[in-house]
Formats: sequence, C-alpha cells, structure tokens
Amino acid sequence: MPDPVATDLLRPLAPQVLAALVRKYGHFDTAEDAVQEALLAAATQWPADGVPAKPLAWLITVASRRLTDLLRAEQARRQREQTVARWALPEDWLTPPADRQPSDADDTLILLFLCCHPALSPSSQVALTLRAVGGLTTAEIGRCFLVPEPTMAKRVGRAKRTIARSGVPFAPPSAADRADRLAAVLHVLYLIFTEGYAATSGPQLHRVELSAEAIRLTRLVHRLLPEDDEVAGLLALMLLTDARRAARTGPGGELIPMEEQDRSRWDAGTIAEGIALITAALPRGIPGPYQLQAAIAALHDEAPSYAATDWPQIALLYERLLAAADNPIVALNHAVAVAMAVGPAAGLKLADDLGERLAGDHRLPAVRGHLLEMLGDIAGARGAYLAAAERTTSIPQQRYLLSRAARLESSGD
Repeated sequence: MPDPVATDLLRPLAPQVLAALVRKYGHFDTAEDAVQEALLAAATQWPADGVPAKPLAWLITVASRRLTDLLRAEQARRQREQTVARWALPEDWLTPPADRQPSDADDTLILLFLCCHPALSPSSQVALTLRAVGGLTTAEIGRCFLVPEPTMAKRVGRAKRTIARSGVPFAPPSAADRADRLAAVLHVLYLIFTEGYAATSGPQLHRVELSAEAIRLTRLVHRLLPEDDEVAGLLALMLLTDARRAARTGPGGELIPMEEQDRSRWDAGTIAEGIALITAALPRGIPGPYQLQAAIAALHDEAPSYAATDWPQIALLYERLLAAADNPIVALNHAVAVAMAVGPAAGLKLADDLGERLAGDHRLPAVRGHLLEMLGDIAGARGAYLAAAERTTSIPQQRYLLSRAARLESSGD
C-alpha cells in the first residue's frame, strides 16, 4: 500500500529531478527513464524506511546512478556507431551539482518549454507535459484520454525521440523565441484544463485529475513569471471556471446548465482568488485572449443569477476576442451572448452563419436548439437537440441533450 505522504511528495519533486538531470547530463529520453526508476525506488523504500531528510537530493542521486547504468548499457550496444563518440557519462561532466536549490524552479519552467517544443503536435505536447512535468504515468494519461496504454506509450516515446533529435539544449529559450514558446506552454495547459473540466468523451463530465493538474502547473508558471499578465489571465480563467464545477452535475452525474445551477455551491474562495488575479492584470496593458476569457468568466461568477448577468458586456468582450482571432467556438459563444443581450433571433442568425465552420460539432446544434426553444419553435428545437446528441461523444452531454428533446416532445403533446 503506497504511503500517501510519500506519494504527495513525489509528484511535485518528479519534474525537479528530471529537470536537474537533463540540465546536467542531457539525454532527455534516458533521463526520464532513470527518474521513473528513482521514483519507483522511493515509493517502495520511503514507506518502510521513512522519507529522507533531503528527498530531492536523494532522488537526484538515485536517478543519476541509474542514468549512468543506462548510458553505459546504451554505449555498449552502440559502440560501433559514430554518435557514441559524442556521448559522455555523468562522471565526465564538469558542471555544478545537479541538486543545487536556486535553479529548481527555473528548471521546471525550462522543462515545460522543452515539452512544448514546436516540432511536437499539440497532442504530443500535452502527453509529454503530463508525463514529464505532471508526473502522471503513461497508464494514467491513457485513461484520461481514453487511449490504451500501449498507444499512449508510443505517443510519449515518439515525443521524447523528437526532442532528442532536435538537439535543443536544456536552457531557457532565446528572447526572440520566448513569447512563442510561452504561448505554446499556456495553450497546452489550457487544453489539459479544458479536457478535465468538460471531457470530450466518456462517461464522466469531469476528469478532475486533469483540471487539477492544469491548475497546479499554471500556478507554478505564475509563481515563476508573476509579471506576465497572460499567465495570470489563464490562471484566473481556470479558477473562475473550476469554481462552478460542483454545481455542474446532479446526484446522478447528470449535466446541469449554468442557468439552472445552484450558485450557492460555487466555490466563493476560488472565485475571489480568480477575480483578484484578473483585476490586477487587466489595467497593466492590452489584454490578451486569456485575460479576456477570464473577464467573461468573472462576469458570470459575480452575477447573482443567469438572467442578471451583464450580457452586453460579455458580448463586447467576445467581440474583442473575435477581433484578435476569428475562432468559430468564440463566435458561437458570442452568438449566445448576443441572444441574451439583444434577443434570440439575433443570436440565431449569428449561429446559423457558422454552419460550415462547425459542421460535425455538437455545440452548434445544441446552441441552435436552445435559441429555437427561446423563440418558441418547439419542433425545430427538438430536432436540433437530437442532432446535437448524435454528434457528441460525451455521455453526460448526450443524456442532457436527449432529455431536453424528450421534455419538448412531451410539452408538445
């Protein structure tokens, strides 16, 4: 039986150990294997022997020894290859101690940048971030995304090999690359959170382990880059959104839309933290997309009811988002805000204009069903809800849409 204290300690230490080894020795792929073996040793030994006085140094020492063994084995297998001449064993490196404390936090940020390398696809960036920085096992990541463990293992392995072949040093990106690389990091964290808060498939509406991990990692980035307003905006967006999670499902796990949620179940402390973050960030410059989305989330969270929400202000914020990037999902959300601020007919016209861009996405017919219902077109609304239910792969979403259609059918009898 794993020791909960040791387990809670190992997860935040894992990326620090990996970052220390990669910074000192290189060989990202092999270092990651060595760290996993060190974590396994700790999970086995610490419950029996007690947590060492310096757990980070203990892990780095064990992982470094294992890395030496792995590199020696690799050298023996590839001794006839030309590349082996460029390899060095850990004892041959002249670098500062790997467990020096001041750089641990910076190393974790560099590791995030490395996992979000532009040569990787977004799905590979997500998987590698959860594996190397989040400390999740391949099996855990596979379960999160409903992918078999062997499939996820291949995905993570390909990502690590791509990093190794890229030759990117373990160092902060250049000033010219930093903005793009940070944007990639934030996008990956946003994707992880979104999948955790509203799972795209499977029997559960939430995958709490994913949303919680995204918040934890974003807190880390915010601590390392406290002056970056988009980092603050992303953290605020996650907090303000996650604060509503408890009210989004009923006793049987059924989806409850925002207009029907018991707002007393929203987490007031988390909302206050998110509002403080976005309130401090917005006045400091031109807001980016995460700040704008956080401002929208704050307006929802501060409203005493769905009807009392400041819909005109939300519509304006969505217009600013659309001006920055013409995203069809943002445009669909804008249509809903316009429907609430101006009227359902105006919102429906905007939604209908997105037909080609959102073909196959269940969200478009779901919104159309809601707006048609507001307009009194019961038959049209029911048909739209049924079409949306056919398109979604989320079981809670499907059940909700079918229940809306069934309710309209009974009301029309």
